[in-house]
Amino acid sequence: MSLIAGPGGDDRTSAAPHVLDRPALAALTGPHAHFAEWRGRVVRYPVDVTPWLALPDEPDARDWADLAALAGPGAEVPLLGYRGEVPDGWEITFRVEGVQLVDEGLDTAPDPEAVPLGPADVPEMLDLVARTRPGPFLPRTIELGTYLGIRRGGVLIAMAGERLHPPGWTEISAVCTDPAQRGEGLATRLIRAVAHGIWARGETPFLHTGAQNTNAIRLYESLGFRLRRSTAFGAARVPERLAEGDRAGVPVA
Repeated sequence: MSLIAGPGGDDRTSAAPHVLDRPALAALTGPHAHFAEWRGRVVRYPVDVTPWLALPDEPDARDWADLAALAGPGAEVPLLGYRGEVPDGWEITFRVEGVQLVDEGLDTAPDPEAVPLGPADVPEMLDLVARTRPGPFLPRTIELGTYLGIRRGGVLIAMAGERLHPPGWTEISAVCTDPAQRGEGLATRLIRAVAHGIWARGETPFLHTGAQNTNAIRLYESLGFRLRRSTAFGAARVPERLAEGDRAGVPVA
């Protein structure tokens, strides 16, 4: 599995995996490199953009120290795709199984009711996410790609957009509908519309969801997505007290 070195020149590397095996790493060393915050072999997005980060497959003590310094004492950090153990002093705060699905036959189409969402729409988007809980959507998540929404009476009632961007692929994310408007097929329409824009760029859509989210998985599979791999979603808390060497300044790409 690939362990891509950051700006510091760390040379602990091996053969490259498929880009979707390490989607955050592939994005942050590719189309989203301008977001990358590096320390050693650990790389993450800014914390107000998205929680995604990339650890090596088998992180050593140095990697955990770099992650601790990057996050800060007592911070909760995501461990997406990581099922291993954490060092002494770290606390696992949650861990659930997830799945990754890829488009293999989605019927894409623009939607006449879907409108592009921009920075001025972020407060409404955050409110919709708080009520529907599709997964992390933060104040700057909109910078990751195109977001489309559907309004009724001027009120945002559904949205979907783009998140991770590994080379040749774009993740569909933040698919959500106001509870009062569910059952109208708005999520399906927005998925197809977002995917239409992804395919127009010559890229392929993919997405993640919880393995226990069987209704969503059935919907995605009925639209033309197929299961590619299982993964894991989790988080851990950094120890409150760090060694002095772990507090050093963080190089940012």
